[in-house]
Amino acid sequence: MSQIGTPKPNTSGRLEFLDWTRGAAVLIILQGHVFHSFSKPSLHNDAPYAISQFFGGVAPAIFLLLTGITLGFIMHGSERKGLRPRERWIVALRRGGYLFLIAFLFRLQLWVFGFPDSPTPELLRVDVLNCMGFAIVLMSLLAFLTTEARARTAAILGAAIAAASPLISMIDWGWLHPRIAAYFVPSYTSFGFFPWASFIAFGVSVGSILRLTKPEQMNRVMQWVGLAGFVFFFGGQYCSTFPYSLYTHEEFWLNSPWMVAMKLGPVLLLIVVAYLWNEYGSKGWSPLRQFGVTSLLVYWVHIELVYGRWLWFLRENLNAAQCAVAAMILMALMLGLSVLRTRYKGRPLPSFSFSFPYITNTQPRRVSGD
Repeated sequence: MSQIGTPKPNTSGRLEFLDWTRGAAVLIILQGHVFHSFSKPSLHNDAPYAISQFFGGVAPAIFLLLTGITLGFIMHGSERKGLRPRERWIVALRRGGYLFLIAFLFRLQLWVFGFPDSPTPELLRVDVLNCMGFAIVLMSLLAFLTTEARARTAAILGAAIAAASPLISMIDWGWLHPRIAAYFVPSYTSFGFFPWASFIAFGVSVGSILRLTKPEQMNRVMQWVGLAGFVFFFGGQYCSTFPYSLYTHEEFWLNSPWMVAMKLGPVLLLIVVAYLWNEYGSKGWSPLRQFGVTSLLVYWVHIELVYGRWLWFLRENLNAAQCAVAAMILMALMLGLSVLRTRYKGRPLPSFSFSFPYITNTQPRRVSGD
């Protein structure tokens, strides 16, 4: 048994702390959606609801950053295999196309399950999965670069997307169909390329850096990641208080570069916490990692439960305490679903120090779609 304070050897070559980070995002988004859907409208100005939605708003940034990290891994892997630049680009394009397909299938399933009351325009809604697919298609051009150059270029691209977001809001997009404009223009009701794709670009940079990092250098790199997290958060907070702005139209929660910085900071810090926990603290099976390796499945199913017709009697009908209980019940149900999914895949899991027959012999692995 490894002792606390001694890094555990990772023989799989997989960065498990990223799964742990993704799992934490799953829990954050589960509670956020429960409060958003089930809480009484009269309680929306109360502290519990406000805190729930504040943290829930960070979860998309986590998913987008981790999607960018995965894209960086894919591009680096293609390069290591000796693929030519055009072939690497096609591999990245396929990843974007795959996420686009998942996004449209997701909206179609929600529409079918809600028929005949489903609003047809919702089929073309630009949700976070659409943002992922669209951004990856555009950023697939980064595959033409080497991993070293990609780490720098992607970071610059992320900053440029964040900085350009208020400018995009200032443009009159009336000439473009609203469903197409939603892929570009900052909006409170959709996930446009500006500013949300900046997290994917930053993720590509982080992923490239991680792939260039030797195991013995990881601790030092994580120290820099943690420092960057503090700088982004407090720097963004400080700059957001300026009485003047470079932009004539800037809304903090809509298109502000400082909003991007203040969300990016906690995400980077969460990655550092996940790294430390997995290297020095965690032993055996982890429910967060379990969530992380089946995140798409959990996301898909819980959206139908929370916003579909299945639990209609709870919608806008619970107080804060009841929402908290409902969130915990939903988390338990989704954890059970996740475990069943990995058991179905038939992979072994490191045993618990105590008996838990349903998950003792199940290793959480990446499943289709995650």
